[in-house]
Amino acid sequence: MKKSYNSRIMLRKEPEGGYTAFAPSLPGCVTYGDTIDEAIEMTREDVELYIESLIEHNEPVPSEEEVFEYKLQINALA
Repeated sequence: MKKSYNSRIMLRKEPEGGYTAFAPSLPGCVTYGDTIDEAIEMTREDVELYIESLIEHNEPVPSEEEVFEYKLQINALA
């Protein structure tokens, strides 16, 4: 039986072009795409493989139920 999981992903536009995408709750789960859609699809594949590996190795799948996001503004001297 398949179980559904939710994973938050973040995308960062790179100065040289394209997008780096990563899943904060899955350390090392980082990928890249030339477009936002490609980066999201690449991340979807990576997250699926990551979670399947955790399950195969009887390791817990991180939950984001207790994860809160807050945007912190920093004023720094330039």
